[in-house]
Amino acid sequence: MVETHSFKRSHNIMIDAPAEAVLDYVCNPNSWPEWIAASHKIDSPDRPLRKGDTFVEEWHTRSARAQLKWEVTECEPPYLWVGETQTDFIGTIIVRYDVKEMGDQVRFTRTMINPARPKPPTQDQINRLNKEADIALANIKKNVEARIAKAS
Repeated sequence: MVETHSFKRSHNIMIDAPAEAVLDYVCNPNSWPEWIAASHKIDSPDRPLRKGDTFVEEWHTRSARAQLKWEVTECEPPYLWVGETQTDFIGTIIVRYDVKEMGDQVRFTRTMINPARPKPPTQDQINRLNKEADIALANIKKNVEARIAKAS
C-alpha cells in the first residue's frame, strides 16, 4: 500500500459586505483569476456555481501547469461552498469557502485540503501557500468591498 499524507490549511479575512455578496463572488470561478495568482483561464458559466455544477480551470504554478476539472460538491448559500478536483501531482484538492456573519462584517474562510498527498508539503511550500493565501484574501476583500461601494 502506498503511503499518503493528509494536508489542510485555512486562512480567513474580515470583509465589509453581506454574506451573499462574498459567497456569490468567490463561488463564481470566473472571478478566480482576479484574486488567485495560479488561476489563469476558466471555462465556466459566468455565475455563482451550485452543487453538481462543473468547470475547468487552467492553473499555473512556478513548477507546473495543469488543467483542473472541478465539481461543486456542496453549496449552502450564502454560507458554504465546496469544490473538488483530482490531480496527478498531489491527488485530490478540495477547496471550502465558509462565510460567517459577524455584526456588520463577515468572516470569509478559505480552506484547502489535500486528503492524500503522495508526500507531505515542505516548509517552503507551506510558507508560499500562506503568502499566496494572504494576497488572495486581500484581493477578495478589496474586490467585493469595491463592488458593494459601486452598487451603493
